[in-house]
Amino acid sequence: MNAEEARQVDATLRRLGIPGVVAPEDPGNAAGAWRVYDSADPTTRQDVTADVLAAFVAKFREANPEPPGKPQSGPTRGFIIPPSED
Repeated sequence: MNAEEARQVDATLRRLGIPGVVAPEDPGNAAGAWRVYDSADPTTRQDVTADVLAAFVAKFREANPEPPGKPQSGPTRGFIIPPSED
């Protein structure tokens, strides 16, 4: 993710109460890729992006545990117009 996406992810994590620090992979290159870490210290931090994604999905499953339904694929009402016999 880039810096703008990281800002949005950080705001979403805070709103949902999911712990994590969104920071660039290379602390000296804010224009590079960003990840979610367990702490802000670049020397001891661990990448927890996958865990945060799982927590994010779990939060939304709590809100709506049923998967989206399949559209109805049964018969529909209508008229059958036979071809004209010319």
